[in-house]
Amino acid sequence: MELRQLEYFVAVAEECHFTRAADRFRVAQPAVSQQIRRLEAELGERLFRRDRRSVALTAAGEALLPHARAMLAEAAGAKESISALSGLLTGSLAVGLVQPLPDQRVPALLGAFHRRHPQIRLTLVEEETDALLEELAGGALDVAVIGQGPADPPLPDEMGPRVIARERLDVALHPEHPLAQRESLSLAELRGAPVVTAPHSSKLRTNLERACRESGFTPNVVAETRDLGLVCQLVLQGIGVAVLPESAAAAAPELVRVPLSAPDLQRRIVIAARPRYTSPAGRAFLAMARRRLAEPEAAPPGAGPR
Repeated sequence: MELRQLEYFVAVAEECHFTRAADRFRVAQPAVSQQIRRLEAELGERLFRRDRRSVALTAAGEALLPHARAMLAEAAGAKESISALSGLLTGSLAVGLVQPLPDQRVPALLGAFHRRHPQIRLTLVEEETDALLEELAGGALDVAVIGQGPADPPLPDEMGPRVIARERLDVALHPEHPLAQRESLSLAELRGAPVVTAPHSSKLRTNLERACRESGFTPNVVAETRDLGLVCQLVLQGIGVAVLPESAAAAAPELVRVPLSAPDLQRRIVIAARPRYTSPAGRAFLAMARRRLAEPEAAPPGAGPR
């Protein structure tokens, strides 16, 4: 079993296409197919189901994929460890980012890291929190910056989680909405109101629905989208109200933002990794993060501009 075979296998699994996988390595598609056949012959199992329209992993392929990724990560880590002996870090760093972030400290950290280690290639992945945690656990990410709310369980200690920021949630309203003049609002006051929010894959949605249940009602969701900027635009069109992180609502200055006073749905921004499996580049990034991302004091619920 050769590393090149595993690289081709992972690429085909991720692309679900032999030609696109070959394009990653700038080789001809038959070269990829040949190495996959050799790998299948060595393992005695078919790894892909192929037809004219699609390529999909078999059960054997699904079983091999996490091990292949781990073996490639170990090999890359070994190379980077040798490079680190010369004092020059090389290789790659994959960082997952939930959006939005409440301030510019994470982008500033990425900039500082690049200036300190210009030979390291940065890959940034923007996704929902659960998807980022899955990629972190599978080895596709070195570090993840995620969002959590009161309904979310703490991450396992093995991920070394650390809260780096907190922000309140606001009720985003059309300027002519009857509640737009309020100084603060409780969630219970939104009972029956049409709500625009994120889909169920979002921590924002799961935390909102749980809080509504605890307040004795089910939210009247009339529209949903992953794009929080579009959520703001739909509110401005009068489709409904939204409960959003302060940073998301602030991106649309035409909205009226009323702090949510009860319950406390404060959002936590958490940085997580897998320190036992982190490459030298990942360890260097985490060390810099510890120095630069001290958690700021959070504003009290209901505080801040509208």
